[in-house]
Amino acid sequence: MNGIILSMKKILVLLVVLLFVTKNASAQSGGVIILEGNYQGKNLYVQNPFGSNGVGFCVSEVKVNGNITTDEVNSSAFEIDMKPWKLNVGDKVEIKIFHKEDCKPKVLNAEVLKPKSTYEIVSMEVDKEGTFKWSTKSETGKLTFAVEQYRWNKWVKVGEVDGVGTPVTNNYSFKIVPHSGKNQVRVRQTDYSGQPRLSKAAEFVSDVPEITFAPIKAKTDINFVSKGKPIETMYEIYDQYGNVVKKGFGDKIDVSNLPKGGYFLNYDNKMGEFVKK
Repeated sequence: MNGIILSMKKILVLLVVLLFVTKNASAQSGGVIILEGNYQGKNLYVQNPFGSNGVGFCVSEVKVNGNITTDEVNSSAFEIDMKPWKLNVGDKVEIKIFHKEDCKPKVLNAEVLKPKSTYEIVSMEVDKEGTFKWSTKSETGKLTFAVEQYRWNKWVKVGEVDGVGTPVTNNYSFKIVPHSGKNQVRVRQTDYSGQPRLSKAAEFVSDVPEITFAPIKAKTDINFVSKGKPIETMYEIYDQYGNVVKKGFGDKIDVSNLPKGGYFLNYDNKMGEFVKK
């Protein structure tokens, strides 16, 4: 009988030890916050709470690109110092913050790893055929360049080019569709802040002849012509409430499915009106 009681006590002790080891291993495994981006020359700041039991701080260690840092994580707030890793602005960065499972640290300025629009225009030109070329320097992250053309008293986005994102000189090219008369083209880049960074405009006068449209009162089609011949152009149609109902590129527009009434038509570099019968 005593042997049975002793065996039961041993089993109970083993269960308690196993429960403690499992709980401790779980606490040690914890969680990890992963931040990825590009180095922008700034350090990160972390708010570091206590664990739920009030003993010890939440963060256990920090790694930058796989390397364990020597940052002082045993404090309520600490800085992840990027200088020891000798990174260049624009270099890719992966930061892992390991923490206990029952708490979570907070990175106060994670946005410093996001690409920022810092490009500078080195040169910019566009020829009469619409080939637009520009060169940049000082890029610190991959961001898209939106190409914009000035038409109809506003800047119209006509395409996109992916930025290289490196500080050296980068060359870009995009083919626009010229309209008659004076043309203006520029690039726009927008980063995480939502604030656009705009270039100056490149200008040229095209050889595209002046375009007109007909008829003013249309039932099925509106046709674009120049010197009596069909010609393709960009266009937009707005209803009386300012809603875009059609847009595209071509030498004619099918308006047969539009409700009867008056409409505004943007085409070439002009603005006009027509009535759908």
